[in-house]
Amino acid sequence: MSPRLNQISLRLFKSELQRLSTLSAASVSGFGLLLLGIIAFAGWSSNDSAAERERTLLQNGLNRSIVRILNEQKSVAWWDELIVNLEGDGAGMNADWVNANIGVFLTETYDHSEVYVLDAGDRPVFAFAGNAPQEPRQFEQRRSALHSLIAEVRNESASPLKVRPDEFGEDQDNYRILAGAVNNARWSGHILSVGGRPAVAAAITIVPNVDMSLLGEDRPRLLISVRYIDAGFVGELERSLLLKGLLVTDRPPMSTALALEPFDSDDGVRAGYFAWESQRPGRVLLNTILPLVAAGVAGVGILAGGMLRRLRRTSLDLAQREAEARHAAQHDSLSGLPNRTHFADKLTATLEGLDQEHACRHVAVAYVDIDRFKDVNDTLGHHAGDALINAVTRRLKDYMRADDFLARYGGDEFAILWTMERQGSGRELAERIRRAFIAPFDCDGHILTVTASVGVATAPEHGSTADELMRHADIALYEAKNLGRDRAEIFHADLARQVEERRSIELDLRAALQRNGEGLRLDYQPVISCETGLATGLEALLRWRHPKRGDLPPGIFIPIAEQCGLMPALGELALSRAMRDSKLWPDLSIAVNLSPVQFRQSDLEALLRQLLREHDADPCRFTLEITESVLLESCDRTGQALEAIHHMGFRTALDDFGTGYSSLSYLCKFRFDKIKIDRTFVSGIAKGDNARKIVNAVIGLGKGLGMDIVAEGVETEDEARIMYGLGCNELQGYFFARPMDVERLNLFLAGQKPRFVAARFNERSNVVPLTVAG
Repeated sequence: MSPRLNQISLRLFKSELQRLSTLSAASVSGFGLLLLGIIAFAGWSSNDSAAERERTLLQNGLNRSIVRILNEQKSVAWWDELIVNLEGDGAGMNADWVNANIGVFLTETYDHSEVYVLDAGDRPVFAFAGNAPQEPRQFEQRRSALHSLIAEVRNESASPLKVRPDEFGEDQDNYRILAGAVNNARWSGHILSVGGRPAVAAAITIVPNVDMSLLGEDRPRLLISVRYIDAGFVGELERSLLLKGLLVTDRPPMSTALALEPFDSDDGVRAGYFAWESQRPGRVLLNTILPLVAAGVAGVGILAGGMLRRLRRTSLDLAQREAEARHAAQHDSLSGLPNRTHFADKLTATLEGLDQEHACRHVAVAYVDIDRFKDVNDTLGHHAGDALINAVTRRLKDYMRADDFLARYGGDEFAILWTMERQGSGRELAERIRRAFIAPFDCDGHILTVTASVGVATAPEHGSTADELMRHADIALYEAKNLGRDRAEIFHADLARQVEERRSIELDLRAALQRNGEGLRLDYQPVISCETGLATGLEALLRWRHPKRGDLPPGIFIPIAEQCGLMPALGELALSRAMRDSKLWPDLSIAVNLSPVQFRQSDLEALLRQLLREHDADPCRFTLEITESVLLESCDRTGQALEAIHHMGFRTALDDFGTGYSSLSYLCKFRFDKIKIDRTFVSGIAKGDNARKIVNAVIGLGKGLGMDIVAEGVETEDEARIMYGLGCNELQGYFFARPMDVERLNLFLAGQKPRFVAARFNERSNVVPLTVAG
């Protein structure tokens, strides 16, 4: 080859080499720049996405704060008792009640800063702030700030406030019992500037939850709450949202490490800025990988491998966080068990699977409620209650099968999903739960023996949908608690009918009380003196002639009244009518029973004084009978109430003594004028010595303490003779007379003759037979 050709070839080679070198350099440089740009973009995008996600989380947290305050208001605003006490039976608002149940409750329990109530004309009738009631006119200082909120609730004009999602309204669809209240109520919540300070302000109309007749024709009253967004509020928000270092500042902070979000109230006022330490997941990419890539193309391979490893770790971390978030949304934070929503989804999926794949299998759902869990919290503290929840969780897991689904349904309730290969009644599940509660629980050093009430429903026998099964299991649980707790009940159709029947009786009883006690009456049973054989007193007994069901025994409607809060009104009716009727028999004393619910009323003494004034009655003629169950929960309040009753002039009697809680210490600890020995001892006294010895001991102790002794349920002459011989002062029962209405009682008293003549003890026998006269 010639030199010329060599030179040409060399130039061509150099040119090609240069071109290849340039191309390689350009490729490497381009790859480096592309890689640098990709890394920078990934870091910035991650940071932006994280910051945007945190901003969304912050807005959602503010929305949920509004929902929480509306829910707290709802707990008192949708309540018949609030309407009644605001009206005060025409005598003005019951200020003490409203202060305690609205002002103190919302401020101390839920930390509301200010609470107001407006009437139908939006005039203030109640104000509470600074842990004390205020003059209602102080609301006028807040009216301008809250005007748009009030107008929005009243639907008076288009609201100028920022629109927020009505998450509270969506939540109300789950409450069937409150459907009447929801349909008649209006509400609104916003972030507003109140007195120059940002605050969550919420307003809700006050409507009845049961008796819709309380709505009236005027616009409903408004309950307004203001919760200032102070350090405490922001601290709660920080803990719930897991936004580290969350704070509100007047001006943007200088630090670039903090995420920033302008904080504007819904009425357009700039309240400041939210700042927090953002997670910044792209920090690793920007601060570590990017400088290494920029160091040179020579390290591209190593940096790429490191980047891939770091990207993998970052992806795994994000996936782990997402999985933890999903787990937190479906599980209880205390016990770690699935929550109510997860249980409902699991039950729905299981039932659908049975329809499609396992038609021969059956499903049981059990509700488990820890009996008297509130007593543990009240006596040992909430930390002990939390420890008990965790101990019960572990115990139930030990007694359940591997494929059973255990969830914490809320509070002290658990739910269990149990699958069966063959049709069964759910008794095996109930038996496992019963065995789980036999042994005591160790709760932070406290050894607690607790019981549980269980309700069980099975599919497809008791329903084919999750809603039906859960509702029927809840009905069975209610029945188990109603029958005394510490038991399991399997749902059956009669239970649903019983629930409806109880509800029907409750509504009819409310209607009867609203119609001034229509159908309710007092019958009177004479109390016979052992000295004269004549009636010296009467016991007033409440009776109800239902317009459709006829005469309903007190054992049916009295427990319903106690459970649904009607017992105070029912007891007031009985006391009022007894005092009214007492004028018919000026020489006789009258005994009236006080239920435990009445006795625990804080206004019992005021009620008694009011009735005495209304009827111009002499308290010395009345004996208030109290059952032993009141003393079972004895406290300072019990002794103070008894002393107050005595101080007014009333006499008291310990009723049904010997029915299961008897303690002779009650007779020494509390002051009573009479002891009424229960029918169970009277009927058994002629059959054996044990009952006689017990009665003799009670009579001896009672008389030694200066108390009269009354024997209840005397039905035979032998029982009357023996109880007299043992030293009773008075006798009462069918042997002498049954309970009678006023007309028949007047006839009885006009024609009464002594049923026996008092006899003396015989030295050779315990009792001399009574001589029956007439």
